[in-house]
Amino acid sequence: MWNDFIEYIIKHYSNSPIIVEIGVGNFLKVALYLKEHLKVNIIMTDIKPYHDQVILDDIRQPDLKIYEDAGLIYSIRPPEELHPYLENLSDSLGVDLIIKPLSTDFINTWKKMDLINYKKAVFYKHSFK
Repeated sequence: MWNDFIEYIIKHYSNSPIIVEIGVGNFLKVALYLKEHLKVNIIMTDIKPYHDQVILDDIRQPDLKIYEDAGLIYSIRPPEELHPYLENLSDSLGVDLIIKPLSTDFINTWKKMDLINYKKAVFYKHSFK
């Protein structure tokens, strides 16, 4: 399933100057794979960085400089209460947003997000294209 999620990002965002994973926690698999296989700057953020490559940022009051020139922001299993903050950041920057929730979570956004079923990966996307 993670391979399908990664493949989708590579297929659709390999020409983006920057891709940002928000709330990476200690699950670095997706971001590190993208760093290794794309010629794109991959930025990882979290409110409590557990790795030296993760930048400290609070999505509730984001440092917009971190996200400049991003072509995609995504978050894997973010808490539902953070969905509106992800959406606000995406809207303010005009950047595509992907939320990959837990299978039991609802999407808590005010804009309609498209449900994407890509092979075995299931996630929600808001696109500006």
